[in-house]
Amino acid sequence: MMREKQACVRFVLDDEVVEAADAAPTTTLLQYLRDDLGRTGTKEGCAEGDCGACTVLLGRRVADAAGERIDYSAINACIRLLPTVDGCEVVTAESLVQADGGLHPVQQAMVDCHGSQCGFCTPGFVMSLADLYLRLPGAGRAEVVECLAGNLCRCTGYRPIVDAGIAMFGYPEPAHFNRSHGRSPERLARIAGLARESALELSSGKGFIAPRTVAELAGAYLADPGALLLAGGTDVGLWITKQLRELPRLIYVGEVTELARIAIDDAGITVGAAVSLEAAWSAIVADYPALAELAARFASPPIRHSGTLCGNVANGSPIGDSMPPLIALGAEVKLRRGERVRWLPLELLYLGYQQKALEPGEFVEAVRVPRATQALGGAGRLVFAAYKVSKRSEQDISAVCGAFALRLDDDGVVTVARLAYGGMAATPRRAPHAEAALCGRPFDRSSVGDAIDALATDFKPLSDMRASAGYRAEVAGNLLLRLLAEQTGALTRVEHIDLGAAL
Repeated sequence: MMREKQACVRFVLDDEVVEAADAAPTTTLLQYLRDDLGRTGTKEGCAEGDCGACTVLLGRRVADAAGERIDYSAINACIRLLPTVDGCEVVTAESLVQADGGLHPVQQAMVDCHGSQCGFCTPGFVMSLADLYLRLPGAGRAEVVECLAGNLCRCTGYRPIVDAGIAMFGYPEPAHFNRSHGRSPERLARIAGLARESALELSSGKGFIAPRTVAELAGAYLADPGALLLAGGTDVGLWITKQLRELPRLIYVGEVTELARIAIDDAGITVGAAVSLEAAWSAIVADYPALAELAARFASPPIRHSGTLCGNVANGSPIGDSMPPLIALGAEVKLRRGERVRWLPLELLYLGYQQKALEPGEFVEAVRVPRATQALGGAGRLVFAAYKVSKRSEQDISAVCGAFALRLDDDGVVTVARLAYGGMAATPRRAPHAEAALCGRPFDRSSVGDAIDALATDFKPLSDMRASAGYRAEVAGNLLLRLLAEQTGALTRVEHIDLGAAL
């Protein structure tokens, strides 16, 4: 594998190339911005990607039908490791100020609408709104509220902040950091100049390497199976900031172009290991609209911009929200070890708590979700739903996540049933006894009642800070009742209620 000698992390900040020569691989972007560059507008609040005080924009060079551009997205700098922004542009709140010293429309709207409150969290809100400003011109209240799902205001002053998010589109477009910012030839050339032809490798700390191809990645991991594979770092970042763990050598998957692709064909929707959660959910929801609510409630936009679907699957948390619906739909994982590739049903990947059916040096290369027309054999009407139950609507961990996929014949009899739950066991798991209670019977109150009773055989949930065992057991059954009620028309899905507009 070719490597660059005396390499250092390079990124663009305010049209200047920054070279971070001595930073350890586990240095977070937030630490470097504040401690080394003096960008103190980027705050540290929770240090775990929850509060949004550290929000910045990360720009990557991409190509679309209109040509090359820099694609910007809001991320949490507190858990984003510095080497993963190599070759990118970083935008902080200070970067938005105009050449004449004036404020960007996002900032001016916050001032005019009195949205700054005490000010600590304001830069993070500004950066999330700047993401929306570039991405969705003329967005309304619902889009503003959604984009701020990862930002917390300690002063509880959300009304003026949301008002500012709506008002910002009414100001004249600024000269600097406007909607053509990402297509500036000079800016694109500057980013292009940072592109590497070989793997970035850092020798500081325990080491870091960013392979450029799947073959290089597989070879590096096979040679050092004790290394840690890193994608978005939305979980690994907490090992550093909260658990203060000393990590082994890092192998970053984010520079492997082959793994950043989504392939859609008759066989399924195949999501590579470097595809963000945001992009992955968008592709899957297009085939399964019933997943839209779960996708929108999966963490927050900055987390979804950094984290990856394959990372969530490979992590295998019993409360990871992607696994129940994927298991219910019969998804498979593509596993690679060196040159050897095998496919495994996702449900068979998990052997026990934090135990997976992976050999040393083997990793999740992709996840494949069957198309809606082919799921569960493809015969009969597909009934599919996924529900998340948590203490708050946004940015929260599930107490229970239930996903249900059924095929019904013309008489309404269940021919195939796959029920999967998160939060009910040490791993995301199917409910085989409940499935058996449904199969071969009409999908009605009688069969669902027997399936609910069978859940007691399938699961023995634990009590923890999120929910008691009894609550989990009752909710798991109630979600099946909800599915039945929605299918029979006894219950209409409750859409998101905008409390800000209602008050």
